[in-house]
Amino acid sequence: MDDILRFALLGLGLGALYALTAHGIVLVYRGSGVLNLAHGAIGMAGAYVQWELAANEGVPYWPAVACGVLTSAALGVLTHLLVIRPLRRASSLARLVGTLAVFIVLTAVAVKRYGDSLQLVPGKLPTRLLTIAGATVSEDRVWLLGIALAVTAVLHLLYRRTLFGLGTTAVAENEHVAASLGWSPDLVATGNWALGSALAGLTGILIVPVIGLSVTGLTTLLLSALAAALIGRFSSFPVTLAGGLAIGVVQSELTRFGTGVTGLASSVPFLFIALVLVARGRALPLRGTFLERLPALGSGRVRPVPLAFAVAVGLLLVSLSTPLWADAITSTLVLGLIILSIIVVTGYAGQVSLAAYALAGTGAFIAGHAAADWGWPFELALLAGVLGTVPIGLLFALPAVRTRGVNLAIITLGLGTTLEAMVFQNTDLSTTTGSDGIAVGKQTLFGISISGVDHPQRYAAVVLVLFVAATLVVANVRRSRTGRRLIAVRANERAAAALGIDVRAAKLYAFGLSSAVAALAGVLTGFRSTSVVFSDFASFDSITALGLAVIGGAGFLVGPLFGATFAAGTVGARFGDWVLPGLSEWMPLIGGVILVLTLVGNQDGIGKEVGRQAAGVTRRLFPRGGAIALPVEEDAAPGVPRATPLPLHVRDLTVRYGGVVAVDGLTLDVEPGRVVGLIGPNGAGKTSAIDAVTGFTRAESGSVRLDERDVTRAPVHRRAAAGLSRSFQSLELFEDMTVLDNLYAACDRPGKWAWLTDLVRPGTRPLPSHVLIAVREFGLQDSLDRPVGDLSYGERRLLAIARAVAASPSVLLLDEPAAGLSDDETRELAHLVRRLAEDWGMGVLLVEHDVDMVMSVCDQVVVLDFGRRICAGTPEEVRRDPAVRAAYLGDLEPEALA
Repeated sequence: MDDILRFALLGLGLGALYALTAHGIVLVYRGSGVLNLAHGAIGMAGAYVQWELAANEGVPYWPAVACGVLTSAALGVLTHLLVIRPLRRASSLARLVGTLAVFIVLTAVAVKRYGDSLQLVPGKLPTRLLTIAGATVSEDRVWLLGIALAVTAVLHLLYRRTLFGLGTTAVAENEHVAASLGWSPDLVATGNWALGSALAGLTGILIVPVIGLSVTGLTTLLLSALAAALIGRFSSFPVTLAGGLAIGVVQSELTRFGTGVTGLASSVPFLFIALVLVARGRALPLRGTFLERLPALGSGRVRPVPLAFAVAVGLLLVSLSTPLWADAITSTLVLGLIILSIIVVTGYAGQVSLAAYALAGTGAFIAGHAAADWGWPFELALLAGVLGTVPIGLLFALPAVRTRGVNLAIITLGLGTTLEAMVFQNTDLSTTTGSDGIAVGKQTLFGISISGVDHPQRYAAVVLVLFVAATLVVANVRRSRTGRRLIAVRANERAAAALGIDVRAAKLYAFGLSSAVAALAGVLTGFRSTSVVFSDFASFDSITALGLAVIGGAGFLVGPLFGATFAAGTVGARFGDWVLPGLSEWMPLIGGVILVLTLVGNQDGIGKEVGRQAAGVTRRLFPRGGAIALPVEEDAAPGVPRATPLPLHVRDLTVRYGGVVAVDGLTLDVEPGRVVGLIGPNGAGKTSAIDAVTGFTRAESGSVRLDERDVTRAPVHRRAAAGLSRSFQSLELFEDMTVLDNLYAACDRPGKWAWLTDLVRPGTRPLPSHVLIAVREFGLQDSLDRPVGDLSYGERRLLAIARAVAASPSVLLLDEPAAGLSDDETRELAHLVRRLAEDWGMGVLLVEHDVDMVMSVCDQVVVLDFGRRICAGTPEEVRRDPAVRAAYLGDLEPEALA
């Protein structure tokens, strides 16, 4: 019992430091809406400054502490002003990578100056032994707990009672409103970055006597702090303190009473992260001043002749290279494969994963044991490593079903760190007898020696061929039906689901393919020597890999080669040493600086500019016409195709948000070939009704039937596949796609094996006849190859409806389709809606504020007020209903219903 209490008290001291670090993360997030993944590195910098001044320069301890804290505060301010503020219009991915770039730069500087060896540093807090309830504990742990309690109380009062705290809360809630009240969001953010980073420096200095001074130890403190901050929802300082203390106590107890499982205690922060994120099941909202813009995407088009020429030149250079250059080429291509795996999951599917090196290590682990334990040849071991990693990648993907964005980045980093601690660092699993690692021997391929030790040129040639093959597979996916679905999910998960795309399956596919590519890189890394050594697969290296992916261009297939050249040991480093001896030692720092410059100057990376130049050359050599040519009209089926006649029956539908009843027992029918209008004052529950019918909002009670099929509990994509399609009031188009690809995303119905066949032969087909007719009906035939961002507002409105029609629905639900249109455009839209019912045979449910349009186009009108149906009938009957007039008096002029 004494041991339990003693280790609990020790854990409280460690947990207090976790909480202090987490407070700094919370401060930065509350002040600027940015999750600072460089927080640990900023604290590390302050700790090293304090140590150097006190140990080497003779500065007294407490003035040195002040200098360390101020250094961290200054680094925080510079990070905000030089990196984050220029990225305020960028995507959340760019802002996240911006903090990772700072992490890379600071750790590169620290490693270059101090190395990464552990140094024991004495502290100044009292260390005499105290007896508490019969348990003996060092006094410094009590002091640490007291400091954490005091800081928590001060921060809680600061943000609840002071003007600065109220201003920070106001900016966090709504930057525009806060600015209109005289608060400068930028000034508030700067103050919070300074305060949060100063706290990181103080924590780093205080924790060094406990865990030792090292770059890795201080930067990896980030996961424990993130876990505590997540428990506190990035807002509550007392709850964050409780979370930090709980993590510290559980870690300490497992260290003493663990079952001997390697890495179990160090995995505790991840377990807390996983529980919190999966339980909450929603992404951490990132504030942005402007609409976020995702990084650009390449087309995935492969030009066979230039590719064959490039491969031939590459093989020639490999054959003529020296062993050192051959090793550099191998390192570049293997890192390129790691980056290629990031392009699949982050560039194409929009899922921010920091597990690339963990998955690469998994592939090496499986292949290594296949070769060492079972004697499998290189070919089979390679295949086992790649295929065996896919299920592990799918396990990593499970959190992506309920989380996304920075939350997913945190949980995948935690998963990778846990895998590293429990498997890669477990000598019982990751070594063979008498070997440092898993002994795999020298490799042969189909009987030919390709040993990286004896024949590095041959091994580099094999790696080059496999790199090209993997790139071709990813290029095929980019151009395929599966790829369009991945990009639709990346652009807008709601809209993708509304078109029948299974968002969960798309994410799982992206993680599965990405894990296979990463595993290929891991096997090729491990087998280049005679033993698979797992120090090559440090989980935090995934941060650097993501940064290199952004430098090269996270959406472009040429990006991996450009990004990889900025890493140590690659062709870029070797060339740098040839030009300026010793330059390779600075490559991590150079890469970090270039990443910062890339984010600020061009977040689309080098790949976009290379692709633009290549496309320009191609256009000059092979000119073509302007717009995409539709198939001749004779090829399309004559007349308008009729929709499958399925009526929609809604019965007693009720939607409640907390204590507010948004929809109260709504009943309506939409028959094939008829238009039903749903109108009501603002806040009447019209959009909530559409959301409940299509599955975006869970109904408390009632039923939704499509003909005889009950879809009340069906997910969104299954309702869409059954015949329910909708548009959105906010349009929610796929901004990364052209008009044509938006339509393809709606009408493509991949077969059962498309996910596999698309890897080798992208499925392409002409637009179906009903989509061709919709294109002409909505006047989009001259805009098919235009990006969505180039369309006028009216054209975007028409595209949103055309895309919904392209899904071949039986019932089409339109949410405010005429919003923002001119009178002439509204009249034309009304004509099109009428045609969809009469000529196409669709049932249409129309939600619209333009009562004139509703009364002119609808066969029946349903009127809502405070979620309850107050009238239903023909337009003429609704006009005469006194309850409708009473409900509309505060929203419309009385003559609007006359």
